[in-house]
This record gives sequence, structure tokens and C-alpha cells, in this order.
Amino acid sequence: MLLTIIVFAVFWLGHACLWMWVMNVTYSRPLHRDFLKAFRLAMALLIWLAPPFFGLLVTFDLLALLQSRWHGVGYAILGIYAALCLYIAAVVLPFLTLRRLLRRRPKVVRGQTTNTFDLVKELGEKPLGDGKYRRLAALPGNQIFRVDFTTMTLALPDLPPAWDGLTILHLSDLHFIGTPSRAYYEWIVRKCMADGVPDVLALTGDIVDTPRHHRWIIPLLGRLRWKEAAFAILGNHDFWYDTEKVRRRLKRLGMHVLGNRWEVVPIRGVPAPVIGHEGPWFRPGPDLTGCPEAAFRICLSHTPDNIEWCKRNNVRLMFSGHVHGGQIRLPLFGSIFVPSRYSRRYDMGTFHEGPTVLHVSRGLSGKEPLRFRCNPQVARIVLKRA
Repeated sequence: MLLTIIVFAVFWLGHACLWMWVMNVTYSRPLHRDFLKAFRLAMALLIWLAPPFFGLLVTFDLLALLQSRWHGVGYAILGIYAALCLYIAAVVLPFLTLRRLLRRRPKVVRGQTTNTFDLVKELGEKPLGDGKYRRLAALPGNQIFRVDFTTMTLALPDLPPAWDGLTILHLSDLHFIGTPSRAYYEWIVRKCMADGVPDVLALTGDIVDTPRHHRWIIPLLGRLRWKEAAFAILGNHDFWYDTEKVRRRLKRLGMHVLGNRWEVVPIRGVPAPVIGHEGPWFRPGPDLTGCPEAAFRICLSHTPDNIEWCKRNNVRLMFSGHVHGGQIRLPLFGSIFVPSRYSRRYDMGTFHEGPTVLHVSRGLSGKEPLRFRCNPQVARIVLKRA
């Protein structure tokens, strides 16, 4: 009896992993948000209810099912599915988890420090605001108000000598939706500037998340400063809320709003080709005709899914967000829901897949302000010559 329960639990885990992978990959596509909302509900029902129905209608004794002679196509399909789920849970999941745990930090990362600030203590109250999901932000154990300020040194091959020591402030996924409140973002911006004005600002999308929060852009982001240039792109959430209004307000702040195109901008006197990639939501993708290929190319891509495109096009440094680190990360196992065609592969952190170095931010918020073992993040990156 105990063995039957254990085997069925392993089957259920494999079933959940399989369909979470399907949901992750589906959410990476430019599908309508209403469809995705319904799809997520369907997946939740499938993950939680299908295994009990399987047990009630077929059998809970999966060992007996696998050892029996399958009579009919239906039983054969069910037996194959049970075997697949058991294999995923017993072999694939432990292998992938172990590989992630043993993954070494890329050699280009020469140093990294993180300071965590509890904004409830800093502000004297929870900056819940008036967003639709403010009750989620108030849940005990939610770490949405614990913000990591990460400083990282990257030693990059072929970095222009003039850029040695260049600082880049990377912000992503602000999700102005009412929760967290404006006080949350005001404190973060003040802290960013108190740590020193960066040379370059990189803003990688998902700025607004309601039709009325465009009005937050100028008073909040207008407090940011930079020495050389600021670059911005939009994300999939911006797509639904008057993108031209978002772009106009960012441009009023003096930012280079790239869209799906490139600009050559002097940074410390060196012409820098900086590419925006808002695909797959905004089309057509960037056309690099005429873009200097021998130069040190930088790309802002909302999703890390465009890393293969960057590798093919000799992009040296890529900044992304979108996936929020998964928002909820289980001990040992890590992230669960990561809207990416690669599922959990690029959920957060720094990756070096020559010639591209990719930094994926966990972002500052989300439509659902819920975080567990996955603090919001501000990243300050210092470039060094390898």
C-alpha cells in the first residue's frame, strides 16, 4: 500500500512537471492575454485534478498497470503516459536539478555582492498601494518588499579600453499597476542615485500594467540620472496599454527608446551599436543592415528567449528581464513558472554563451505582486577588460 502511494505521488510530480513545461513554453508566445489567462486556469485544473481522476477511473496501482498486459489502445496510451511521467520525476527532474545546483558562475563574472533592503522597515509601513492584487502583497511571508541591490563586475573580451570601469544600471519589469505604491519606487530610485550616477541606464520593459499608470513614468523615472546615455525598450505588458504614450514619455526623459531597431550612440567617445529587441510581441524584429558588426554590440531584449538571435548576430552584451526569476522558488528545486521557450534555463542571473554574455534581471515587481525566495532586484554592472 505504501509503495503504491509513493509511486503514484512520483507519477503526479512528473505529470505536474510536464504540464508546467507546456505552460512555460506557451506563455513565451505572443498570444492574447485572455487566452493565456484561460489557459493558465486550464493547466492548474489539469495539474491538480487529472491524477486523482486517473486513479479513480483507471487505477492508483501504477506498478500493476505497467506490469499488466494492456488490452486496447486506450490502456496502452494510459500506460505509456504513466511511464513517461514516472521517468520525468525519477530521472529527468533529479538530473536537471543537480545540473542547476552544480552550475558554476561564468568566468566573466569576476565579483558579485548583494545588499538586501526591507522597504517595510525603510518606509515604516507596507507600501501596498491600491492595486487590484494588493491583498497578495500583504500575505505573510511575501518578500515583494525585500529588494536586492546587486553589484556585479563583468570582465568581457574585446571590451573597448575606454569602457574599462563603465557602470550600467539595469532596471526591468517595474509593472506600474498600483501595488507596490509609488513610495516603493521612489525609495528605489533614490537608493540607485545615492549609490552613484551610472554611466549607462538600461531599462528592459514591462513598465506600465494599467491604462492609468502612464502618469507614474515621468515623476518616478524622471529622478534617474546617467552620465553617458539611457536606453529603453518595451515588454509584453506594455503592448496592451498605449505603447506610443509609453514611448513618448520615456523620450521626454531623454532616453533612447529603441523599439525593434538599433542606434549608434557614443559612450565615452566610443561609437556603440545598441540594439532593441521587443520580439516576439512587437514585429518585425530588428533589421541589422548597416549596423557595425566589428563593434561591441549591446542588446536590450525584454525576454531572454532572444539569446540565440543575439549569438547569431555577434551581440557581446545582452540585458533581459521578463521572467522575474520565477517569482516563487522552492528550496533545492528553484523556479516553477518561467514564461520562456527554454522554460527554467534562463530564469535569472548571468550566462556566457559565446560571443554573448546575458544578464537576466529578476525585475522590481509583477502583475501579481508575489515573491518567495526570489527578491526583486536592481543590478549595477561594472565592465572590465578581460
